[in-house]
Amino acid sequence: MAGFAKLVPSARGLLIFEAAVRSGSFTAAAREFNVTQPSISRTIAQLEADFGVALFTRSPTGLAPTADGRDLYSAVREGFDGIEAVIRRIKQNSTAKPVVTLSLSSSLATYWFVPRLGAFNARFPDVDLRFELIAGVLRGPAENVDLATRILANDDTHYHRWAFSPEIIVPVCSPSYLSGHGRLMHAGTGERHVLLHLTDAKEQWLDSWGSVADRKTSRAKWLEFSDYAVVLQAAMNGEGVALGWLSNVSRALLQGTLVPASDRQINTGRIHQLIAPRSRPVRPVVSDICAWMIAEMQAELKELHAILRPDIL
Repeated sequence: MAGFAKLVPSARGLLIFEAAVRSGSFTAAAREFNVTQPSISRTIAQLEADFGVALFTRSPTGLAPTADGRDLYSAVREGFDGIEAVIRRIKQNSTAKPVVTLSLSSSLATYWFVPRLGAFNARFPDVDLRFELIAGVLRGPAENVDLATRILANDDTHYHRWAFSPEIIVPVCSPSYLSGHGRLMHAGTGERHVLLHLTDAKEQWLDSWGSVADRKTSRAKWLEFSDYAVVLQAAMNGEGVALGWLSNVSRALLQGTLVPASDRQINTGRIHQLIAPRSRPVRPVVSDICAWMIAEMQAELKELHAILRPDIL
């Protein structure tokens, strides 16, 4: 270990290096460590000087690790995963209750999980939850959590995965908005309508909106938000029409706080999945929570047959 200390003068430097590779950005790493981007750059430069090699290639298009950088990242990541697993086990053994960390979109947490907290607490009275919320589109890794929701590529082998909900998109609005503005015609101009939009998902959403979203011809008013939870809240408040992802709006549709705003219902063929990192064993309590969430979602999807087209689910 004394030799290691001489090879690596700063363990923090390795932490910053790992964050820079994982996030692909010195700026993102700076946010993670609550320091400035130049501070990250100086730390990486010092590591490169200590090792005598370049760890990154820098270009106008972005940042990428060199071959040496990739080798170092692989070793550092493996070491950190092992340390994290031991620390988690120590903490779990020292507390009366297990703590389970969930990585969810802010909208899924707000409109799907929070209404079920009473049922969850009744089913898991001895489990404490910690939520890591993601605004906007669900992206990024889920290595530091127990259970997450993501749509993964078929060739992603980093996670255990379980089907949670089909990706079904239904334009939704409040009953009062529908009564006052009528149904949205996706092939029309959108006159008299307000379209509620997620800023960082424009291209995907424009396809789902149809020609009513063509800014050159549309006469609808647009309101854009960076957080999908706010999009849905605005729809519930009667402010306009939002594209509703079924995994987020299922409860609202069943309770009638949201209703279909048009005849459009899209099944993309993709699946929202519950995932857990393969880098450590899945604890039994995490498996139980996963099964509970799937059962809750399936029961709700069954009820939605009365609202959605028979062929959509």
